[in-house]
Amino acid sequence: MVSVAPAKTSGARAISKPRICRVALRLAGSNSIFIYFFMLLQKSGNVNFCRLITSAKAGRWRGTLSISDRYLSTGDLRCSFADNREEQNMKNYAIISLLLLAALRAGAGEYWPQWRGPSHNGVSEAVGLPTTWSTSENVVWSRKLPSWSGSTPVVWGERIFLTSPNSGEEIQGGEKLLLGCLSTADGSVLWQRTLDEGNAYWRKHNNTSPSPVTDGERVLAVTGTGVIRAFDMDGEELWHYDLQAKHGSFGLMWGYASSPLLYDGKLFVEVLHGMNTDDPSYLIAFDAATGEVAWRRERPTDAPGESPDAYTTPVVLEYDGQTQIVVSGGDYVTGHDPATGEEVWRAGGLNPGKERNYRVVGSPVAVAGMVYATSRRNPVLAFRAGGTGDISESHLAWKWTGAGGPDVPSAVTDGRYFYMVDDRGRATCLDAKTGAVVWGPERTAQGTVSASLVLADGKLYVVNENAVTTVLQAGPEYKVLATNELDGGYTLSSLAIAGGRIFLRTESHLYCIGQ
Repeated sequence: MVSVAPAKTSGARAISKPRICRVALRLAGSNSIFIYFFMLLQKSGNVNFCRLITSAKAGRWRGTLSISDRYLSTGDLRCSFADNREEQNMKNYAIISLLLLAALRAGAGEYWPQWRGPSHNGVSEAVGLPTTWSTSENVVWSRKLPSWSGSTPVVWGERIFLTSPNSGEEIQGGEKLLLGCLSTADGSVLWQRTLDEGNAYWRKHNNTSPSPVTDGERVLAVTGTGVIRAFDMDGEELWHYDLQAKHGSFGLMWGYASSPLLYDGKLFVEVLHGMNTDDPSYLIAFDAATGEVAWRRERPTDAPGESPDAYTTPVVLEYDGQTQIVVSGGDYVTGHDPATGEEVWRAGGLNPGKERNYRVVGSPVAVAGMVYATSRRNPVLAFRAGGTGDISESHLAWKWTGAGGPDVPSAVTDGRYFYMVDDRGRATCLDAKTGAVVWGPERTAQGTVSASLVLADGKLYVVNENAVTTVLQAGPEYKVLATNELDGGYTLSSLAIAGGRIFLRTESHLYCIGQ
């Protein structure tokens, strides 16, 4: 889908290292090949501005184009044009728009800026990824880490960011909570900073479980102690904030573990609790550049016992020109206005029996105008976007209550098929539109699964706690492509994909996997 409107570039920021993409196009019925070069110039919110700097056979075009980040998750292309628009006809606009889409998709796999990747849903546009690996095959490098953690590494260009307690052999000292910056080239440490002091361990996580986030200008991290710190890309601290000092102690039974969401210049953080506190749950947003609180909204719930607690991460829902922040937990899924935090809609049904132990771990997924939410194994709910108020019934697309529902791992979908894996490693595929079972549950490698699913290159990656990755063929047929073992260490982290490589964190090492 292509639409044309005047481009607005005010408030945009320059990209420190402009990326040039080369695209070759052969039009149907023609032997002529057109070569286009696009340069990514600047970014404003979730919009990328690009310039077509040269083209063979087509001449030079002096316009500036923009494309929303939403193409990553939906393929819905909306472009704007500026400069010399009168010189171009609509056909040229459409062709160049499609070329821009191809160019940006070609570079889409270069970054993994937050826990569930560039599209916030565990999907990567990368191609040519390895299917098989071991400690002696397709490992580009490995780096020993100070300690285990459930946090996922995030990648931007030449830098990898990850959090860890300071309790290993390589780094001496007490139980500090660290943010490290490593080189993607060889895993060497570029810099390291202390986020806070005082670690705590639960069954499956510690105070470094939340994954960091980055937008290429800064990296931000939240700890289980509630401390937020922002640094520039070279490790200079920009600002910090203490959630517990400002808003009261966390009251989750198993400690705080939600990763933040970075979107459109704001950092969104959820605190959903109630087991060990009477304080309300809330969602808070910060200006990512300054640390100024943009807003804070309480999120009420009538969930009993432990059920108010959630370890989920907010996700972005984009549809029909609208954007909402989706939060799941405390027996409800809610959609919020990112500008104000106001609750736009609410859906119940995660805990139909009002059980006292229905804490939610798996995060929601928002793709192609649909919101998918898992609970404690079942039900799994799918809602259509576009509602206001109580949408529990009005916008319920389907409800699944079968065997093999996930507890800890988050699901993934491409909008056609919805994939999930339960804690015992049984994978299931549903029709994303209807909830009908396509296949499963099917057994993957023996072992417990806590890492979330990742979909890339036509493959589904399932990582278990023994550092074994089952690679499945994505689609309507259950097919195991490979079972890959590494060091056997305790593995909770979801994998990251960037620059044509896979980054996988085990108990003791970070592995860079590539062909």
